[in-house]
Amino acid sequence: MHHHDCEELLSQRGIKPTAVRLIVVRALAEAEGALSLTDLEARLGTVDKSGIFRALRLFEEQHLVHTIDDGTGRTKYALCAEGCQCGEGTEEALHDLHVHFRCVRCGHTVCLRSVPVPLAGVPEGYRRVV
Repeated sequence: MHHHDCEELLSQRGIKPTAVRLIVVRALAEAEGALSLTDLEARLGTVDKSGIFRALRLFEEQHLVHTIDDGTGRTKYALCAEGCQCGEGTEEALHDLHVHFRCVRCGHTVCLRSVPVPLAGVPEGYRRVV
């Protein structure tokens, strides 16, 4: 992904494109799957670890990335699709939630964007709160 594309991606979510943020978003964009903080630290050895963590937290707050609990005990991060509203607390945001796949052999975790998370029914007398 080119530098300009990374800047555009950040700007679309209202994020100021600092050097560390650009490096982190490029690493996520070029990854073949979701990455943990440890994965990113290993890939971006010269970048300050706290800077990577702060970038990820900001990206999550601005809905540029979503977090994945793949059963490994380490949170993983993946870029959201363009126009994704996951995590925004609206009924529409529920439709952006998708299934993730983790290979137990290689350890990679990937988004299955074409497989939405099924919405469970709500028992009588209750209502869904988004």
